[in-house]
Amino acid sequence: MKKLTLMLAICAGIGMTAAHAADPQQLAKDKNCLSCHGVDNKILGPAYKMVAAKYKGKAGMEAQLADKIRKGGAGVWGPIPMPANNVTEEEAKTLAHWILSL
Repeated sequence: MKKLTLMLAICAGIGMTAAHAADPQQLAKDKNCLSCHGVDNKILGPAYKMVAAKYKGKAGMEAQLADKIRKGGAGVWGPIPMPANNVTEEEAKTLAHWILSL
């Protein structure tokens, strides 16, 4: 029974990851990113479309943004710091790719 429960938990986690890969905006919502960032409008942090425009065509930005999503940062968009976020490395990469694609 314990093995079945463990397998179900693993499969549910894989399904959640696959769902988020298919819908990164849902991942942003689930991780509360949209509490501080709007897609089109600034809330506490910049709008994601502003981030995409600022870094458009700059090499290595996806990795840098993913790192900032995970570790947080300050000073680039104003005085309010962005805290570190409880996301996996893969989730951070998914979010960064989505943001920069806007």
